[in-house]
Amino acid sequence: MKNTQFIIIVAFCLIFSTGIGSVTAFQTPESIIAAGNVYVSNITYDPGTFFTDDTGTVMVYVTNGNSDQSVVVNHVTFGDKNILLTSPSYDSSTNIGPLQNKQFVFSVSAVASEGTYYPTFSLSFRDADSLYSRAVIRVDNTPLELTIIDKPDAFTREKKKTIFVQIANPRKNDVRSVILDVSGTGVTATPDKIFIGNLASGSKSQVNFTVTPELETPLILTLSYNNGNNPHKVRMYLPITFGIDKMEATPVISNVLVKSEGGIYHINGDVNNAGLETANTVMVTSLSPAVPQDPYKTYVVGALKPDDFGSFEVTFSTNSTTIPLQLSFKDSDGNLYTSVQDVKISALAANSTASGGPSLLFPLIAVVVVIGACIGGWYFYVRRKNK
Repeated sequence: MKNTQFIIIVAFCLIFSTGIGSVTAFQTPESIIAAGNVYVSNITYDPGTFFTDDTGTVMVYVTNGNSDQSVVVNHVTFGDKNILLTSPSYDSSTNIGPLQNKQFVFSVSAVASEGTYYPTFSLSFRDADSLYSRAVIRVDNTPLELTIIDKPDAFTREKKKTIFVQIANPRKNDVRSVILDVSGTGVTATPDKIFIGNLASGSKSQVNFTVTPELETPLILTLSYNNGNNPHKVRMYLPITFGIDKMEATPVISNVLVKSEGGIYHINGDVNNAGLETANTVMVTSLSPAVPQDPYKTYVVGALKPDDFGSFEVTFSTNSTTIPLQLSFKDSDGNLYTSVQDVKISALAANSTASGGPSLLFPLIAVVVVIGACIGGWYFYVRRKNK
């Protein structure tokens, strides 16, 4: 009988010493009820959406809903096989007071492919069972979008042209430190680096830059940005080829009229813009062997919109029967374009200009008039005599 009682006492002691039973030494009805009022009030991520292999930060906010009782936490961790925990767990005891919030910060790595994942947040109470909560983390490998909004149909060697670019963020989260780099062999870009800054989810930004190519080459556009603290890049190659821009301004000289006054030639005419862009600072002048003379050594027509025209007049002296007229204008980027058109002058006008004397037309007319008068007088005299 005594042996049986001894065995019962030893078994009872073993049960309590090993924690086998309905409650542990710290677990009481009050502590279990208090733990039941603790909950995860918020979870935030940085970045908000991960790329595969991105690292980031998870911040879990735990709230003690008890108004008069603290709870003690002795182990907190986060993660699973897809969202790996890369920072240590919380393994020391910490107290969460009545109606207080406690923040737990974890570093994680998204080693999974694209998709939605539910890593576990677990919190162990000292005086009660553990708290578990499933978080939602998205892995999305959609990059920023780089789009050419406007560019010339063709480029010209050593002529500056403007390119307009749009940067869009189709991701579900904001990105930071967006920078566009422009480079290429034999190409001068201004500016060659454009800082855009933060770009919100679903937003876009437009930028422009000029390029002056010295040879045909690929233009390299590199868009770099940070998703959280993770660097990412998007690269685009834009071919630079030389040719005729179908949209450029095309001024043309027409309706040319030449006259000479006192050894000075006057050329009048029109300049028509047959292109699809505005021709700025349109100017007309004569070139050698012509010698520009006042009052119109150079004539400034001004700006001509598409299908618009303007008149001009240039004055010069020359001994040649053909002189070149130079037409110049600037595009919207300030590039200067020139073209030359030959204008023929009659031999009669050229001889009179060279001698510096009056035109031979008037003496010739006078001789004809005198001869006609003589013939008429002689005819009248003979007729009267016959009568």
